[in-house]
Amino acid sequence: MSNCVLFTVLLIKVSVSVLKKYKDVEGVVKMEEVNGEELVKRFAEEMEEMLGRKMKSVKVSIHSFEYYNSMLINTVDENGNPLPLGGEFLLEPNEHFNKLPVNTQQSNIQVPTNVYNRDPDILNGVYMSEALNDVFIENFQKDPTLTWQYFGSSTGFFRLYPGIQWIPDENGVSTFDCRNRNWYIQAATSPKDVVIVVDVSGSMKGLRLTIAKHTINTILDTLGENDFVNIIAYSDYVRYVEPCFKGTLVQADLDNREHFKLLIDGIHVKGEGKVKNAMKESFRILNEVCQGSLCNQAIMLITDGAMEDFQDVFEEFNWPERRVRVFTYLIGREMTFAENVKWIACNNKGYYTHISTLADVQENVMEYLHVLSRPMVINHDHDIIWTEAYMDSVAQSLLLMTSVAMPVFSKKKETLSHGILLGVVGTDVALKELMRLAPRYKLGVHGYAFLITNNGYILSHPDLRPLYKEGKKLKPKPNYNSVDLSEAEWEDTEEKLRTAMVKGDTGTLSLDVRTSVDKGRRVLFLKNDYFYTVINETPFSLGIVLTRGYGQYIFIGNVSVEDGLHDLLAPDLTIASEWTYCETDIDPAHRKLSQRQAVVQYLTGKEPDLKCDVQLLEQTLFDAVVTAPMEAYWTALMLNTSGIDEGIETAFLGTRSGLMRFQSLFLSLHRSFLTSTDKENMFTLDHFPVWYRRAAEYPAGQFLYYMPRQDIRGTVEEIPLLSKHTHSQNTLFPLFPAMFSRLTNERLPEVQHHESMCVCLCVYYLRVSLFDYQAMCKMHSHSVSNARPLLSVRTSWPLSFSLSASAHKKKGDILQPCDTEYPSFVYEPSVKETNSIIKCGRCQKMFVVQQIPESNLLMLVVQADCDCSRQHCDRMRSQKIRRRPESCHAYHPQENADDCGGASFISLSASIFFMCLTFSALFS
Repeated sequence: MSNCVLFTVLLIKVSVSVLKKYKDVEGVVKMEEVNGEELVKRFAEEMEEMLGRKMKSVKVSIHSFEYYNSMLINTVDENGNPLPLGGEFLLEPNEHFNKLPVNTQQSNIQVPTNVYNRDPDILNGVYMSEALNDVFIENFQKDPTLTWQYFGSSTGFFRLYPGIQWIPDENGVSTFDCRNRNWYIQAATSPKDVVIVVDVSGSMKGLRLTIAKHTINTILDTLGENDFVNIIAYSDYVRYVEPCFKGTLVQADLDNREHFKLLIDGIHVKGEGKVKNAMKESFRILNEVCQGSLCNQAIMLITDGAMEDFQDVFEEFNWPERRVRVFTYLIGREMTFAENVKWIACNNKGYYTHISTLADVQENVMEYLHVLSRPMVINHDHDIIWTEAYMDSVAQSLLLMTSVAMPVFSKKKETLSHGILLGVVGTDVALKELMRLAPRYKLGVHGYAFLITNNGYILSHPDLRPLYKEGKKLKPKPNYNSVDLSEAEWEDTEEKLRTAMVKGDTGTLSLDVRTSVDKGRRVLFLKNDYFYTVINETPFSLGIVLTRGYGQYIFIGNVSVEDGLHDLLAPDLTIASEWTYCETDIDPAHRKLSQRQAVVQYLTGKEPDLKCDVQLLEQTLFDAVVTAPMEAYWTALMLNTSGIDEGIETAFLGTRSGLMRFQSLFLSLHRSFLTSTDKENMFTLDHFPVWYRRAAEYPAGQFLYYMPRQDIRGTVEEIPLLSKHTHSQNTLFPLFPAMFSRLTNERLPEVQHHESMCVCLCVYYLRVSLFDYQAMCKMHSHSVSNARPLLSVRTSWPLSFSLSASAHKKKGDILQPCDTEYPSFVYEPSVKETNSIIKCGRCQKMFVVQQIPESNLLMLVVQADCDCSRQHCDRMRSQKIRRRPESCHAYHPQENADDCGGASFISLSASIFFMCLTFSALFS
């Protein structure tokens, strides 16, 4: 008996067994139509409630003293004595904190290596902020879903709860500076429009130019997606470092910042420095700008001297209102022009600093943030901010997070006009935990939820791919948190969905979409209904997608707990480990429970306090009962293997509740696709399995073969998978039993390879174009890729490698973000043989497809050597619709602008610091 015939016989028996059991419980089954508008509203309210708890946790202030330096704890000197500021600090691995060793009873302090950890300002601040420890602990007890809580001081220290051992880098230093983090900068200042003006005259050569470049890069690092920027270089004449951005401001997102850094690295010095025209051009940009933050405006002048008569420029463009602040950075050890450079800053409500070495850059650049924070401090406006997505840098876990933070100021009347910022308090929120509030089973096989920011960037989306592989190591893409919604929902060609969500609207939209599965190899044509709304008190908007068909209805059955529990404990059964059947993260005692263990503990009454999703449990128990005959059937097959071809390895079945039944039909199974690393074939937080998603769109009662991708080099090894789904009296109850067979390279014809050709085997499919706006491309001139880069701002932009890191790499080894068009394929049995040309910019490449006799396979040969990279200035300059933050603090009449650098800095005494951080005073 052939494999195909045997597959059919076995699966028909499977269907009959399941349907017979279904008939027994059909009387308690009902169908409910999913109300997308009600669903997105409820999800948004639950997310608002969860995020609201995080906001409450940062609305704390600061008042016993043990200063634990996180880099020195649990270390000793050569005599075995604890290091100063170190000492014994209990650390225990904690599941909630990514299994990192932490101390949940104590916070501790991190100080950057370039900041003296015994500086009086550091010691005073650490002493006065010690009372935060009790607040952090109390917050965690009230809301066990909280992760990292912290206070970043304007003096540079970072108090973190729970306490950890801070690991230095390979050079033994700690470069982390809380004041550089986005949460600190966004909370400390309102959005800003910045023009950086850099002197590239002949006198700026050597070390001065190196310092100037580092200063520019550091300023760029203080900008975020709510800010706008441009850079002008001047000597005898004025030029934009990016000519494409002439006369405008561009959003300071990660892509644009890294693009500027690349261009700055290539600037050279020549000629005489004439700053006047450069300042005029800068004012013109800021005065005429129609796009930007439209809040704070600043010019950053980086020079080794200013010798011209520049007063008339300020009289013409900036006085008397002084709407644009001017910050000046005097580069080099020479002080001849210090008074001129300082005069510019002091007469334009800015700040002057002298940067003589590379080590001076960080501290001096940060001063401008304190100046911009003055109006907000004087107003006593404790604006709460939420950041875009970022990777967890504390635990180094590659988890996407967002932070909520707010500023802490001095409220002492004597210093009020100086607007003294003490620091920023905040906490992190794991986006994965937030998205658990939109459970998969309510959204259907192709449904999903997603979050975006006010700028249209993705916080969470099942098609967001923030990581890439470099060798065997996973790394964040350089642009991972600036992926626009239009780059994931690319069928929204008119950007109606994006525009509505960015504006914070509530509504619905329908789209015909092509969506890819199996890592882009296959395409599905779907009709999606989008439902979206804003999450109040945040800059975020939530969207959910329901697909016509399976996404329109939910199947609800009811069986007794006793019957369901009996079948739930079967050895061949698992439930989705990433789904939340029961909340195991609230009580620390539950964190080691698997989801199935938690469900059993709850249903048996052993853990009645567990918070569980009752509707999901009902569905899971029902599915366990209905699919119970599978275990006995598969066991009988194992006991009687004489009738089974050895090519059949595995049988499995899945349901919408995340339940899977899985049986290896041979103990000597070579490979199981159900491994923890093979997420494409499991129920995950983002997707139903590939085989489930594909089978759901296949005609009812028919069989589907598909070949999962294998990461095995040197062999041609495929696993045809046969799947079937069952419609029972239009109840849309999807069951997908399937069997495995393996075709090894011994069963396939010999394939010859050539360095300019790519050869593969495939089934009959019609070519369909798909797009990937999150691709990574190599930078060399002869790309061996069958993906065609589109006209894109990213096509020519490299990764944000540091110079030291990239210096050891060949140019051809460096990857860069790019946009690509690539082919996917829809089943098309009429194709026998064809060849054609793929056009690619100014080049082209050929492909040939031919049927393999007596099989359902085709051989595809593609010419591989084709460079397709191109730039496009119009795309680079384009600005998408965005929603500006509601608050802006750019001006206050009481501001004392006399503190403008040099020796005029006003320090804060310990007694004032203590009074400013009292609980009752801060939020009264």
